[in-house]
Amino acid sequence: MYLQGNVYKLFEDVEGYWSPKIVGEVNDQYVKLAKFKGEFVWHDREHEDEMFYVVKGSFELHFENEIVVLSEGDFHVVKKGVKHKPAAMDEGWVMLIEKKETKHTGNVEGELTKSIENQLK
Repeated sequence: MYLQGNVYKLFEDVEGYWSPKIVGEVNDQYVKLAKFKGEFVWHDREHEDEMFYVVKGSFELHFENEIVVLSEGDFHVVKKGVKHKPAAMDEGWVMLIEKKETKHTGNVEGELTKSIENQLK
């Protein structure tokens, strides 16, 4: 796992969309990099907040009653228990900060779900 590095170069190791790669840790949080394209699944996290920071491109965060558009340099914290779905028309690069025990797709299991072990590879 990286403890420092150039974020743009680290994105070269991120394979596939919606498949985060853990690149660091801070206290009980993982720092993850993910490439977004297409639509993710609707999900929430019962006990953890989730932070999205857009490194390159843009994406939408869909909520039950609104859509928030995030562009390069923007960040957004989704509070625990809030149902949401990221979507990106074009490829976007996103840094996420989440508690180590946070499940990739919350309580939803599906083909896009990645285990922590898979994210550490």
